[in-house]
Amino acid sequence: MNAAISGVASGPTADSGPHPRRFAFLGPEGTFTEAALMQVPGARESERIPMASVPSALAAVRDGVVDAAVVPIENSVEGGVTATLDDVASGSELRILQEILVPIQFTLVAPGELPLGQIHSISTHSHAWAQIRGWVEQNIPGAEYVAASSTAASAVAFLDGHGGTRSEGVGYDAAVCSPVVVDRHPELTVLAENIGDNRNAVTRFILVASPDATMPKPTGADKTSVVIPLWQDRAGALMEILEQFATRGVNLSRIESRPTGSHLGDYFFSVDVDGHIHDDRVADALMGVRRMCPRTRFLGSYPRADQRVIEVSKQHSDAAFIQARSWVDHLRGQLPRGN
Repeated sequence: MNAAISGVASGPTADSGPHPRRFAFLGPEGTFTEAALMQVPGARESERIPMASVPSALAAVRDGVVDAAVVPIENSVEGGVTATLDDVASGSELRILQEILVPIQFTLVAPGELPLGQIHSISTHSHAWAQIRGWVEQNIPGAEYVAASSTAASAVAFLDGHGGTRSEGVGYDAAVCSPVVVDRHPELTVLAENIGDNRNAVTRFILVASPDATMPKPTGADKTSVVIPLWQDRAGALMEILEQFATRGVNLSRIESRPTGSHLGDYFFSVDVDGHIHDDRVADALMGVRRMCPRTRFLGSYPRADQRVIEVSKQHSDAAFIQARSWVDHLRGQLPRGN
């Protein structure tokens, strides 16, 4: 099944090669995740399976139920999506093949007309709530937050499939979802539009497949993701990791610490670096990190969604690494080996 992944993840300029036949995504239909999935080449012609959670979507990949999954990993306002960061760092390995950026807008909906002053509780996903809290405090002060598995789930729960009347036992007055949900379910009543505190909010999503999927080739505008367990809790441990990248001219575009869950003080770092593993500076840096942290996990090298070309200084170019390696190999070949 995984051979079908070949050719998917060469980014915004993906080729016309074979595409996955089955995708999982954080559902239900109408989520921002589905909007991200629709940007993946071949997704519109493939089977799309909504899942109830990020772990269930990634488990479908690990179990071979689907060829790939799209899940959120980072928001420009709220930061990393912990469910994704933790899941890809544990269990059997997965491979990131592509990233997708989706501008985020939020809409307040209800089963029918409802004055804002009569709203006492609002349901949505936790990341969405973090991005509308200011608007809610200003316009619906005192409204209670009710957590939902996704923005779409909070809204479609109002519908019982019989004319859009309110379902029993929903437990809240209004929901916050994407405009796509309203487009698909016009029976919902829009109470307010574009209510995000940051009008420039963007969420980053990743396309994830099994480790044997074909990795995208370098484009010059690439990103590499790794998980680095902190091997020892002591002064300077993180600095030693960072030096592996800094001395080779590799920029870290994101670094987040997450608890492993084993015991207090045991952490791993989720890291994105500029460049592809086929770039000598990146490969050399990862070798240094792996030497220090044998449990370092490679998640993938893939094109940047913004297509920004990485500027590399002359001393950190592939040519510089090749020349230096050739020089050392030549010297080693001339000198007798020690006993």
